[in-house]
Amino acid sequence: MFTGEYRHSVDEKGRVAVPIRFRAELAGGALVSKWIDGCLAIHSRAAWDDLAERAGRLPVTDAGARTFKRFLFGTAFEVDLDRQGRIVVPQILRDFAGLKADVVVVGSHDHVELWVPERWDAYSAQMDRPEVLAEHLQGLGI
Repeated sequence: MFTGEYRHSVDEKGRVAVPIRFRAELAGGALVSKWIDGCLAIHSRAAWDDLAERAGRLPVTDAGARTFKRFLFGTAFEVDLDRQGRIVVPQILRDFAGLKADVVVVGSHDHVELWVPERWDAYSAQMDRPEVLAEHLQGLGI
C-alpha cells in the first residue's frame, strides 16, 4: 500500500526520485499515466494489470468507457527504476500535469500520484476542510 506525501524535484532529464518506501513495490516494473484531477499516476505492474482488466470489462458501446480507456492507455508508459530509484517521466506527461522543477509524490493506496506542488496544496487544503471531506465521503459506506 502506498501512503504518505513527499516533496522531490524533477531534473533536467525528467527524472523523479521515487520515495524509498515505494521502491520495492515498483521494482518489478511500473507504468506512469495521466490520472484524474490533473495529476499523474504510477501503478505497479500488478495494480496496472488489475486496472486494465477492470477497464477491459467496460462496455465498448459506452462513450464514457471509451473516453476513459483512451485517456488512460493512450499515454501510458512503462518505466523502470534506475540505480538511484528514479523514473523518467515522459515529456508528454510532464506537460499534461504541468510538472517543471518540483513535484509532490503522494501515496494513494494502490498507486502513487505526481502533482505540481501548487495544485496539490490547493487540492489538499480543500480536502482538509471537514465539510468538503464529509460531502465526498457521503454514500461511500465509510
